[in-house]
Amino acid sequence: MTGAREEVLTRIRGALGDAPVSPAVPRAYRREGEFAAGSPELVEQLVDRLEDYRAVVVRTRADDASIGTAIAEALSQRGLNEVITPPGLPPVWTAQGLDARRDTGAATPQELDTVAAVVTGSAVAVSETGTIVLDGSPVCGRRAITLVPDTHVCVVATSDIVQTVPEALQRLDPARPLTLISGPSATSDIELSRVEGVHGPRTLIVVLAG
Repeated sequence: MTGAREEVLTRIRGALGDAPVSPAVPRAYRREGEFAAGSPELVEQLVDRLEDYRAVVVRTRADDASIGTAIAEALSQRGLNEVITPPGLPPVWTAQGLDARRDTGAATPQELDTVAAVVTGSAVAVSETGTIVLDGSPVCGRRAITLVPDTHVCVVATSDIVQTVPEALQRLDPARPLTLISGPSATSDIELSRVEGVHGPRTLIVVLAG
């Protein structure tokens, strides 16, 4: 195997030469939308996309108490009480009758599988694609807590909604662990029959604050 590997690498080096020139990257693609971040048009477009993806959308005011009420009511309607949260989530968001515990990073996937729901914030959302981005920050948490529990409640500030993917990327740090969410986890690989909860949460509840 070592000899074959070296032969392949030798051929690659020979094809590239001593100083390969990288081709210019075209930048003529669309880089921004028609509406400013947080515009009502973008909010409505995001809601339409999320609901089409079968996510549950709850709208509320932007203050912490209202967000906490919306989260508690959404979980109560599903008979859920126990939640895990990232370390930087505002405590008031889960203070209304929820059994909330902070993630310390020590819980294993097996332990997380016993938790009913996770509540997180978000970094940015893209209205055209219905995509929410988590960046591993203290309010978003590590990736495991957003993929293992069966229900994910994600708070999105309307001011963080942009129209296009390039606009979203400008707001993100590429060095951070980015997770892009477009509705509940789902696949139609088997006989084109949609199955949810295959490789992530079965239920996505988006709390739009603003």
